[in-house]
Amino acid sequence: MNNNGNHRTIAPLKNVSLCTLALERAIGRKQHLPGIVEFHGPSGFGKTFAASFAMNEYNAVLIEAKSTWTRKGLLINVARELGIAPAHTMYEITEQVSERLALSGRPLIVDEMDHIVHQGAVEVIRDIYEGSHAPILLIGEENLPRKLQQWERFHGRILDFIAAAPADMEDARILAEFYCPKIELSDDLLASLAEAAAGSIRRICVNLALIEETALSVGKKVVDLGAWTSFKKGFWTGMTTERRFS
Repeated sequence: MNNNGNHRTIAPLKNVSLCTLALERAIGRKQHLPGIVEFHGPSGFGKTFAASFAMNEYNAVLIEAKSTWTRKGLLINVARELGIAPAHTMYEITEQVSERLALSGRPLIVDEMDHIVHQGAVEVIRDIYEGSHAPILLIGEENLPRKLQQWERFHGRILDFIAAAPADMEDARILAEFYCPKIELSDDLLASLAEAAAGSIRRICVNLALIEETALSVGKKVVDLGAWTSFKKGFWTGMTTERRFS
């Protein structure tokens, strides 16, 4: 995400603000305080959107961990994001990464941190932090704080744990400006949509696209809850539809 219209549209979302403030805390911390912060929440809450925004705001290094990454794979990918040709050994790559982060002053954002926990590679992140003292933002699922408790030395270096907030009508209104530019949606429809989405940014976006497509197909430019109900479409909630047999 860059500094274009998309960047401005996403910026006011609650979880973008929470994520950015989390990274700001690590960046602006006093010297004696730990520099790792954690941002967690259910899938679909817009954490990756938020990470992209924070990356642009602070010229951070952003990696999205994969389930197949080994400890060395993690180091190699951080090095490449920093523009470094990785050395041969894990020790050497750790030194390369730590030195580049320290000299550049750039924060590090690690998305999908749960994969790193599952691979037992948490201490690699701690080694990078100890070698660079760079601000580090970890992003993961809602149980990530509990998972990290087993890594006592790492857990003690976390400045704060911040929970993502469920999306509400205000978030839905902001997203509608981006995903439904050709139609106008009423507050009662947006409130009902936010409730049906159960806090998920992803589900709100899917439903906004559905609303716009349906409205334009019947020539409507303004849609309220009554009109949407009359379409007999309903909202997509992620639940599978049961087949019925007569």
